[in-house]
Amino acid sequence: MTLVRWQPFREIDTLQRQMNRLFDEILPITTETRDGITFVPSAEMEETPDAIHLKLEVPGMDAKDLDVQVSAEAVSITGERKSESKTEEKGMTRTEFRYGRFERVIPLSTRIQNDKVEAEYKDGILKLTLPKAEAEKNKVVKINLG
Repeated sequence: MTLVRWQPFREIDTLQRQMNRLFDEILPITTETRDGITFVPSAEMEETPDAIHLKLEVPGMDAKDLDVQVSAEAVSITGERKSESKTEEKGMTRTEFRYGRFERVIPLSTRIQNDKVEAEYKDGILKLTLPKAEAEKNKVVKINLG
């Protein structure tokens, strides 16, 4: 039988990496920057035969603070969050500020007609309807068997 030296700190490092991975999967996406932590909006994409539907969660922002650019292959969303809340209770004032820029580029699985994109922004949800290019709608791939 071989004796192996037990290293408890190695096990703690492994546990810490596993916990970090778990929290990265569960918590909202954040990005570390020089100025601190800034958020990256969550996105949901659905593809239908005629279009790609993209929803982004950007709470607490006005439509004028968002910049959406669409190419045939990707969607780029940038924005700046500026929020301030102030509460006064029992003679005490509490003020919180949240500022930060974000950028998210989402590659698209098929080419789209970027001149016919429809957008709607309501209650902190940005919805984009990205119609597929005609060539992509009618694309049929023949598969050779054997």
